[in-house]
Amino acid sequence: MDFFDDIGIIAIGTRLRMLSDKVAEDAAKIYPMYDVGLKPKWFPVFYILSQTNERSITEIADDIGHSHPSVSKIVREMIKAGIANEKKDKNDKRKNNIQLSDQGKILAFRIEEQYIDVKIAVEEILNQSRNNLWNAMEEFEFLLDQKSILQRVKESKKQRESEKVRIVPYELKHQEFFKRLNEEWITTYFKMEEADRKALDHPKKYILDEGGHILIALYDNKPVGVCALIKMNDPNYDFELAKMAVSPIAKGKGIGWLLGKVVIEKAISLGAKNIYLESNTILKPAINLYHKLGFKKVIGHSTPYERCNIQMELTLK
Repeated sequence: MDFFDDIGIIAIGTRLRMLSDKVAEDAAKIYPMYDVGLKPKWFPVFYILSQTNERSITEIADDIGHSHPSVSKIVREMIKAGIANEKKDKNDKRKNNIQLSDQGKILAFRIEEQYIDVKIAVEEILNQSRNNLWNAMEEFEFLLDQKSILQRVKESKKQRESEKVRIVPYELKHQEFFKRLNEEWITTYFKMEEADRKALDHPKKYILDEGGHILIALYDNKPVGVCALIKMNDPNYDFELAKMAVSPIAKGKGIGWLLGKVVIEKAISLGAKNIYLESNTILKPAINLYHKLGFKKVIGHSTPYERCNIQMELTLK
């Protein structure tokens, strides 16, 4: 069974590399046919230099989309082969420019016929193929510029893993987990305060019995995240989003986002018009999450927490 038929599109990188190697192998045999002493990897740099009087390594790298170190290495090889020269810039003596040597200019003249024959050969392949590879590559590169394969894989991973997450109401069996997870993150960055101890030691008395709710995120049926919706005695706000924490083993799975969305939906179902929260700007991922959920910064409210340096609200429709 053919490897690529078996594994499919997930081996696209391997297949592209093998195709590139096959084309490069032929290219290495084509240059001698025209008495052009170039290595295939030199061609992009050689072509740019053949079309301009002189270019800096940085300019060449920008022109061909290669890294500066990669172009620098190719230039050194071309200089050693006598194809290119290095000279000081007329206007900036600290800057070196690259140009073709006399030998390089001779090669630039010889290669013109090679260009004609190679273009005909490649056009023949493209015309004989049902899918025009050149056009497909342009489209594929455009799509990668919009969003890389790495970004797309990360999103797919997060989406797949989020399907294993369930958000369930708090039960007495979750009390120790609720307390421990919050204590871990609080003591990592700050110190435990009196308001923390009340809510974490007695969540039923200070949260649930006061009209609030606690939600637990389960991943593969194991608790990995918590969040509370605390009833507020404030004419401006119905509930406070508080005590949100996600286990380090579950980071990157979008659990904070899922918890936040479900907590907001819960508040809406209870007829809430707005939600309030307090945090600290040192917790950048959390602040970014709150912004993503729609919270906006407010000022002027009293707080029982020393660590609070930002207050936010979400107006519900």
